[in-house]
Amino acid sequence: MANWAGFEAQAPALAAAGRRLLELFGPGLGFLATIRPDGGPRLHPICPIVHDGELWAFILRRSPKGRDLLRDHRVALHSFPKPDTDDEFLALGRVEHVDAGAAQRAAVAAATPAIVGADEEELFRFELDRAQLAIYETRPQWPPTYQIWIDGRGVKTR
Repeated sequence: MANWAGFEAQAPALAAAGRRLLELFGPGLGFLATIRPDGGPRLHPICPIVHDGELWAFILRRSPKGRDLLRDHRVALHSFPKPDTDDEFLALGRVEHVDAGAAQRAAVAAATPAIVGADEEELFRFELDRAQLAIYETRPQWPPTYQIWIDGRGVKTR
């Protein structure tokens, strides 16, 4: 598993493109997939934050996604769709709950003004084991060009 800086070091172009897609509308926007207690998937919009070599998210502990993350740390994060093409970014891995402190203050500062009520939310740090970028030259195009990164194995294009 790699933090954002580790992912960026192994796959700089893919990480840069992924960050652009996550921050396409200014503050980070993405869909977070978690696992319900019955094993089924759950999908939530969130505001991910890339700051200081880490990927973060503030999430209400008592929300369904917060309870999911505290119980099962596996996640998938997908970018919001672009208005002009269908390019997409997907990051897979785990999250770790981070107690309040310097890391939380830094993440709040990096996200301001996008984060409202961060004092009521829990901070989670992402560790990634794979990421995928899909590039579509035109709309509609199929299949896209995929760049797939797996931690420690590099990037493959298909």
